[in-house]
Amino acid sequence: MFQQGRWRNNPRTRRICNVVFVPVCLLCAWMLGPSSAYPANDPNQKEWIQLFNGKDLHDWVVKITGYDLAENFGNTFRVENGLLEVSYDHYDKFDGRFGHIFFRQKFSHYIIAVEYRFVGEQAPGGPDWAFRNSGIMVHCQSPESMQKDQDFPISIEVQLLGGRGTGERPTANLCTPGTNVVLNGSLFTTHCLNSSSPTFHGDQWVRVEAMVLGDSVIRHMVNGETVLSYEMPQIGGGAVNHFNPWAKEDGKLLTEGYISLQGESHPVEFRKVELLNLAGCMDPKATNYKSYFVKAENSRCQY
Repeated sequence: MFQQGRWRNNPRTRRICNVVFVPVCLLCAWMLGPSSAYPANDPNQKEWIQLFNGKDLHDWVVKITGYDLAENFGNTFRVENGLLEVSYDHYDKFDGRFGHIFFRQKFSHYIIAVEYRFVGEQAPGGPDWAFRNSGIMVHCQSPESMQKDQDFPISIEVQLLGGRGTGERPTANLCTPGTNVVLNGSLFTTHCLNSSSPTFHGDQWVRVEAMVLGDSVIRHMVNGETVLSYEMPQIGGGAVNHFNPWAKEDGKLLTEGYISLQGESHPVEFRKVELLNLAGCMDPKATNYKSYFVKAENSRCQY
């Protein structure tokens, strides 16, 4: 009598099935075409890149004032419980040790988004203006080009602030270490400019986005609402110390750069750091075309 279990478990029979069945499956996939073998590209589906993987600081490098590149004094930047933390529990005093953690890749046209909150107490000796203060630095100089004692990278800062418990203190402001911008048609050289965002007191999570379009427009958004916009980011101005003079070409427009997150003496947590690249294949015939791209990099097109 035919025994189904013995047939299925017979090694010789399994080899015969593999020889016949697998090529037939591959033939069917080829005949049905690539759309059935692979998921179709949706040109309108936004593909956010998770810069922070929730596990470690892979693809990030630390630079703290007074220390060599990649020397993470006091374990200032760390990952705990799935969060990227800026912490000062190993500091006796802050002592001007401003820190920045850089993502390894530079970008030109993109939206950078973080979800952050301030926690705990400010490090002893931190300046008053740095209370519940951090930032997303865009169009940064490379971390390798920073001097050992340099306090801030030459960059555009999307300033992240938390409330003091009373009064107004907006977030997603503009600050300009070693840079200037054009605002309402005129060169803006004041170091910081407040946005129109509400104030966020306490330890609540806030989502801040910055749309960066090369050397044209930069727009700040808080929880989906635009709160500030300006143009033509460029090197110039002050508010950065101990930089290498060759890195500060005043008047040079910033078309691209690195992204960093800031530590300015108050503990802060990031649960999400993600980027939507707006530069890529703009040929609608390509399989990786995206309708939201604004800068053509058609050398990346796939067909």
